[in-house]
Amino acid sequence: MIAIALSIAPIFLLIVTGYALRRGGIPSEEFWTLNDRLVYFVLMPALFFVKISQTDLSDPNLLSFTATLYAGFFLAVGAATALAVTLRYEGPQATSILQGASRFNTFISLAVAETLYGAAGLQLAVLAAAVLVPVVNLTVVGLFSVLLPKPGSPVLVNAARGLATNPLILSILAGAVVNALGWAPIPVLTETLAVLGQAALPIMLLCVGASLKLRGLQADLLPMAIAAGGKLVLFPLVIFALALALGLPPLTAQVALIYGALPTGVAAYTLARQMGGDAPLMAAMITVQTLLAFALMPLWLGLGEWVFGL
Repeated sequence: MIAIALSIAPIFLLIVTGYALRRGGIPSEEFWTLNDRLVYFVLMPALFFVKISQTDLSDPNLLSFTATLYAGFFLAVGAATALAVTLRYEGPQATSILQGASRFNTFISLAVAETLYGAAGLQLAVLAAAVLVPVVNLTVVGLFSVLLPKPGSPVLVNAARGLATNPLILSILAGAVVNALGWAPIPVLTETLAVLGQAALPIMLLCVGASLKLRGLQADLLPMAIAAGGKLVLFPLVIFALALALGLPPLTAQVALIYGALPTGVAAYTLARQMGGDAPLMAAMITVQTLLAFALMPLWLGLGEWVFGL
């Protein structure tokens, strides 16, 4: 466990560095806004395309791997949504609770998987993102439309358009097509995108830190606790139990557990702001969970290595 904590400490130090740089105005506020766009529209799609286009999609463990990830996500989002409705939280707060309990920071997962388990770990982490990202977005947007109904508003149309133009989803689909056709690696293009992908991980970690907001953490503790319990306890617990029950290979099970132990993703704040959720509460959840992950992720991953025999 200590070895895992020391191994992933540089990842969190990069996040802290990003926070410190932005709060210090280095180099500028505009720089971080543009950097976010660079990661989202260029670097991450490049990484996803290269990895998906060359991964083995015929792996017999892929179905069990996918089922394990989906089980963790759907149980976490279902439990959080049911609890939020039972406790009579209004729509904006309820949507933040469900996002906080189920969404995950893909950027951190890729960095942790590569740091701990090398290229094989990164490949599996990208594959996990490929099967999760479209389903998570569709599910969360659908729940927003139920909990925050807006008659006459083209929210679902806009959401569908957003998903259809999402650069991460498009890069996943493009990589899958190239993989299925057996075209990978594509001379020049694959090498170019691979170089861009190598730049993605350190830059995106700095951007994660730059997006954190320590000010204004006076949010209601109960919804924050519900979300943290769903994301950092229930989600990894379900994945741990199911990976063990299904007999997933050690590395596959451990990468799935990484996704379970992740803090909620920064994209949840953007969605909350765009679709009428409680954006300040969402920002507080992201920040608190990112800090908690410093302590909890080594515990979960240490347990995983011990039980899975990695």
